[in-house]
Amino acid sequence: MGDEYETITAAAVQAAPVFLDREASVEKGCELIAEAGENGADVIVFPEGFVPAHPLWFHFHPATGDVARRLSVELFKNAVEVPGPATERFARAADAADAYVVMGVCEKEPNTTGTMYNSQLFFSPDGELIGTHEKLKPTVGEQLVHAEGRNESFGTVDTEHGPMSGLICGENSNPLAVFALTAEYSRIHGMSWPPYIPSELNPLPDRSLDDAKAFAQMSKAHVISAVGVVDDRTVEMLELDEATARTVTSAEYSGGSAIVGPGRSVIAGPLDDEEGILYGDLDVERSIERKLFHDFAGHYNRPDLFELRVNRNSQRLYADAADAATAANAVSTADATERTSEGREAVDDAVADVDGRKDPVSDGITDGAEATDESGVDTVPDGATGDLD
Repeated sequence: MGDEYETITAAAVQAAPVFLDREASVEKGCELIAEAGENGADVIVFPEGFVPAHPLWFHFHPATGDVARRLSVELFKNAVEVPGPATERFARAADAADAYVVMGVCEKEPNTTGTMYNSQLFFSPDGELIGTHEKLKPTVGEQLVHAEGRNESFGTVDTEHGPMSGLICGENSNPLAVFALTAEYSRIHGMSWPPYIPSELNPLPDRSLDDAKAFAQMSKAHVISAVGVVDDRTVEMLELDEATARTVTSAEYSGGSAIVGPGRSVIAGPLDDEEGILYGDLDVERSIERKLFHDFAGHYNRPDLFELRVNRNSQRLYADAADAATAANAVSTADATERTSEGREAVDDAVADVDGRKDPVSDGITDGAEATDESGVDTVPDGATGDLD
């Protein structure tokens, strides 16, 4: 009968957060997770920075101006600690929905007052936080509030449906990131997108769909692309003029969520600029079919010609000296142990080699002709030379 591969129901959530209100955004997110779960979704993906918002004010206001500084402070005040109360709520929601959830959040370190990350949080159907991906490189204005993602946050997450991955906005077109996830055999990829990008950078609905198709073509994974939208509350808090407000809320520049199959075929969507949940069925056998043509992490590549290395060890800006010394000693001890072990193996090999080349006379010594003097030192009996080649 052979192996069997299931069909998975995917959901791409296209919605606006309750702008810069963490608790209200978490509540809205949990309601959307419940709705998707009731409709049979196995995997649910949310837009970028759904809690509490994406810092899109940098497209419209000077970074050091009053509006941008005030909104940036509110972003930090409402950012998500991992783990924390917000992650506990989402974990319970994923458990109740019996689904995997990929949630876009602005993350901050507990008990800090400065650094944030643009993150995707992965929750399992049994209510566990099973992975965090932090955007590798903040884009444009994001660099004013977001740090680079830590190395160890990159990679696939193990699920009952196979390896699952996620990337945020522009990094979905990073060829090295895409290949690395392809090499880890991602079967389901969640793309999280903001609610708006400027038109000169390619309208968001077109850009997100292009990247979803490209990722699917290269990886042969199914892609769930969740794009944000701009609502009235966001427009009001951004203090946009009327013309700009019409632009950022139009279907040309906002929305466009889609679900794409391994052959670049659009399974569902794209949505227009309205809030909604997009559903689609993912047939894993389609990935197998396409991989038989182009497995860029396997038979359709040249490891003798190309090589990609991923460093998952982040550099630390600050470390306690005692901890650093302990870690250094551990590494030194491990190295010394390895060298000692290698040295012993070399001696054993040399002895074995010598034993194999003894002459017949010396071989006789090992048959019981050995003598030991009073000091306990082995001696050679008369008539035997004991010399070795």
